[in-house]
Amino acid sequence: MSRFSAAEYGRRLARVREVMAERSLSALVVTGPENVHYLSGLDCQGFFALTALVVPASGTPLLVTRAMEHPTVAAQVTACVHLPYTDLEEPAVVLARTVREVSEVGEDVGVCRDLAAMPPAAWDELRAALTGRNMVDGSGIVESVRWTPAPDEVMYVQQAAVASSAAMRAGMGAVKEGATEREVAAEVYRAMILAGSEYPGFVPLIRSRTKLLQEHVTWGDERLGPGDALFLELSGCVARYHAPMTRMVYVDTMPPGTEEAAGIVLAAREAVREALRPGVSAASVYDTWQRVVDDGLGHDRYRRHHCGYLVGLGYPPSWVGGSRVVGLRPGNDMPLREGMAFHVLSWLLGQDPADYVVSDTMLVTPDGGEIVTSAPVEPVCV
Repeated sequence: MSRFSAAEYGRRLARVREVMAERSLSALVVTGPENVHYLSGLDCQGFFALTALVVPASGTPLLVTRAMEHPTVAAQVTACVHLPYTDLEEPAVVLARTVREVSEVGEDVGVCRDLAAMPPAAWDELRAALTGRNMVDGSGIVESVRWTPAPDEVMYVQQAAVASSAAMRAGMGAVKEGATEREVAAEVYRAMILAGSEYPGFVPLIRSRTKLLQEHVTWGDERLGPGDALFLELSGCVARYHAPMTRMVYVDTMPPGTEEAAGIVLAAREAVREALRPGVSAASVYDTWQRVVDDGLGHDRYRRHHCGYLVGLGYPPSWVGGSRVVGLRPGNDMPLREGMAFHVLSWLLGQDPADYVVSDTMLVTPDGGEIVTSAPVEPVCV
């Protein structure tokens, strides 16, 4: 059963077709689990196999999936024609045949080429089978529509934030001398699931000080000792929407300078919160963060690739909603839109006076960012 109304799916499809018309596309081959889910409601873990939604300029979209997904499609998807392929068929051949049904020779057909969901072998097969049609890059079309969230999408982010906050508080509460990273992870998962979360798009990242800079490494059997610290970055997930957050907990003692670093981090976080308003560019938000950090450190040598990124709808292997990270970073002139959710990171790493990290999910509002995740932000030592 879909979590959104037929009218909402119709609105999304109409907006995508407006962009298609601007680009003179007769059809769009939509891939990526987030994009397919956004337009059809399909929600399963079968996206590892080629799955595509063919959107014609008019008429009913055509959903191409592995045949064994038919009961799921029948239960969840009502506004698409299902065209399954068996395990004895080449998926891209079936996809090409579907595209031929809704396009003519000489017409432009858009394909989402920037996602891992379109393997090179499938792309080669598709091009070879669709000679006479102009295969053009349709990347970013669905994402551009997704960036303006509906009220129910914002609600799901807020619900995900409740699960994130419960998981974070449980993880922080499990930190103690002698505890292992694995034991903390178990408490995080228990609290997250009981607070209403589905499986998240990305695993909780839980690691002690020796692995702090290994940003996409998570728990092992390391046991926490005096003077150690545990980094926790995680997100709950409701209706496939996410709300990530980060904290760090110290064991027994905190390094000198931690309080000073926390002051810089939290001041920069507040500056970003104030800047998150509709119409403001992503680059200017980053500049706001950077100025506060520079002032706090007394120099301008510390740089990060971003101070946050767009989140929301997501499937494994990430909670960013696709293969690209849309960051609050230098050079990104994307204007913010009301309701957008950003994972705002205010981190100092490998920098005097000390390491300190805080991140939260914030919603863009006319009054500045609304922080929806919640856990202590001041230094915590157990």
